[in-house]
Amino acid sequence: MSGKLLKDKLIKGDRVYGTFFQHAVSPALVDFLPPGVLDFVIVSAEHNALDIADFLPMRYALNAKGIACLARTHSRDPDDVSKVCDSFDGVVVPYVEDVAHAKALAAAAVYRPLKGKALQRVLEKNEWPSAATKEYVTNVRCADTVFIPMIESLAGIENLDAICSIPGVHAVFVGPNDLTTTMGIPNEYDHKDLIALLKKVIDTADRHHVAAGCWFGKTDQMLRTIRQGARLVVYSNDSVMLKDAMTLAFGELKKG
Repeated sequence: MSGKLLKDKLIKGDRVYGTFFQHAVSPALVDFLPPGVLDFVIVSAEHNALDIADFLPMRYALNAKGIACLARTHSRDPDDVSKVCDSFDGVVVPYVEDVAHAKALAAAAVYRPLKGKALQRVLEKNEWPSAATKEYVTNVRCADTVFIPMIESLAGIENLDAICSIPGVHAVFVGPNDLTTTMGIPNEYDHKDLIALLKKVIDTADRHHVAAGCWFGKTDQMLRTIRQGARLVVYSNDSVMLKDAMTLAFGELKKG
């Protein structure tokens, strides 16, 4: 139900708010989340020693609060996308830039369990094995699955029109670390060229009624992107927010 709520908001054109969980795996933490703040959480095992499966208890706890739980895959393999979507409300796939690859990833998310030649016939000719199969895949099995490719390169931005045209793409999400590195301005999140490219991404996605956004760990950078029209707001992560809160609180305490 949480995935459906998130997907419906994206389709309606609403702005949605979320964050990353990269270390938090205890479902008890969900009781301390302020009500009404988050629409979704993206769990990620990219920069730690965890596996995606370690976040499954968190997924169910979040869903009990009406918060969708998406998983960021380790790889860019369609089979991994299908596996994640069978357990979480949706998937965030890193470094998507090739259109054909993007189509394969989207199909793995929103047309599963179709594979092989049967899937190719659907993609190329819209020929389904039967009306019952189409009904099952689109309105039962994958009806609430959210698919979000990450745009993290100049090539991805060049192909963004085509990527946003792919059925099943509900939002696109810029990873600023990888993007600025490929631009030759690593981690310069206030650079005018990055700001201009983000506006281009948002405007391109808007033309296709697809939400767009970028990760930021500072509120001023996130607010700037919201003012540019971003509808997918992914702010900070669990460990950074803990660090920021402790730095602020103990900084004040030690002044006294």
